[in-house]
Amino acid sequence: MSLPPILYHYFSRPLPYHRALQLQESIHALQLRQRRSSSASPSLSHRDILLLLQHKPVYTGGRRQTQSETASERARLTTLGADFVLSQRGGELTYHGPGQIVGYPLLDLGRAKPAIGIRDYICRLQRVLSLHLREAHGLAPTTSEHTGVFLGEHEKVASIGVQVRHRLTTHGFAMNITHEPRAWFDKVVACGLADVKAASIEGATGRKVQVGTEVPGIVERFGRVMERHMVPLQPESSELSELVYALEQDSMGDE
Repeated sequence: MSLPPILYHYFSRPLPYHRALQLQESIHALQLRQRRSSSASPSLSHRDILLLLQHKPVYTGGRRQTQSETASERARLTTLGADFVLSQRGGELTYHGPGQIVGYPLLDLGRAKPAIGIRDYICRLQRVLSLHLREAHGLAPTTSEHTGVFLGEHEKVASIGVQVRHRLTTHGFAMNITHEPRAWFDKVVACGLADVKAASIEGATGRKVQVGTEVPGIVERFGRVMERHMVPLQPESSELSELVYALEQDSMGDE
C-alpha cells in the first residue's frame, strides 16, 4: 500500500516560538491518539504534516541545557528584544527569527517499510536543504563533521535539531534566507561552534531573496527526498486543520 501524502502549510506571519511549540505538541498528541485508536488501518489513521514558518526573534536551547546553565545568557539576550526558550530538541543554543525559514516536519517514521531511523531522518533533512541550495541557487554545500548545512568550513547556513517520541517527529530545521538573522547570531556562540558564523542564501548569492518564494522549492524537494506526495493543508473540518488555522488566525490578529 502506498503511503498517504504529507500535508504542508506555510504561515503568512512570523510566529512566537512558544505558540509554534504548543501547536507541535498538540499535533503530536493528536497523531498519537488517532494512531492508537485506529485498529483497522493504523497507517492511514493520522496525517503527516510539514509546517513552514518564520519566528519572531527568539534564542532557543536544546534538551541537554538547563535553566541554571543558561540563566545568565537568558538575562543578556532578552535585553536585545528576543525571547529565550529551552526546548526538547537536539542541539545547543541557536537563534530563530525573520529572514529565516523554519521547518517543523511532524511525521510518523514508522510508516515507511522498513521504518526510518533517526540518523537516516536527519540525513534526509540535510539532503533536502542541500538540494535546495544547489538546484534553486547554484550553491555548493561543503561536507562537515557537524550536523547542519555549511557553505564553507566556517559558514553555516542551516541548522537541524529534532525530537522523536513514539516514532513521531517534532522540531526540525532552520535555514537562513536573508541577511537579517546574521546580526542576531553574532550575539551568541550558536550550536556550540565558536569558529562558525551564520551564512545566508542572500549573502552567498549577492541577490535579494524573499522567504516566501523559497517555500515551493523546499516543499517539492522535501517530498522528493521523503518519497511522498505533498499536498497543501485545506481549512477543512478536521482536528488537524482546526489546530493549524486557529494559530494562523491568531497570528494575523497579533499584527
